[in-house]
Formats: sequence, structure tokens, C-alpha cells
Amino acid sequence: MTDRQTDGQTDRQTDRQTDRQTDRQTDRQTDRQTDRQTDRQTDRQTDRQTDRQTDRQTDRQTDRQTDRLTDRQTDRQT
Repeated sequence: MTDRQTDGQTDRQTDRQTDRQTDRQTDRQTDRQTDRQTDRQTDRQTDRQTDRQTDRQTDRQTDRQTDRLTDRQTDRQT
């Protein structure tokens, strides 16, 4: 094998290794970015649901307390 053939083969191997390494790095970065976006979306969705549930529960409790107080006051007045 001549030096030129050896150099060409070495260059091709190096190029393939570099391409594979670059592909792996790109894949990892893409995966991490996708994971972060998904996590943020999930967190926001969960926060909104939790806030709504908490608001509804608080509203119900407040309504019940107000109703009880009103009932007591009405009972006292009659």
C-alpha cells in the first residue's frame, strides 16, 4: 500500500470517527434539550392544575364557612 493510499484510508477513518463523535454529541445535546423542554412544560402544566385545584378547594371551604356563619346569624336573629 502506498503512502497516499494509507493517508487516504487514515483520513477516511478519522472522518468517520469524527462524524460518529459529532453525531453522538449532537444526539446527547438534543436529548437533553428535549428533556428540559418537556420537564418545563410538565412542571407548568402540573402547577396550573395544582393552582386550579387549590383555588376550587379554597373557594368551596370559604363558601361553606360563609354559609355556616350566615346560617348562625340568621338563626340568632329569628
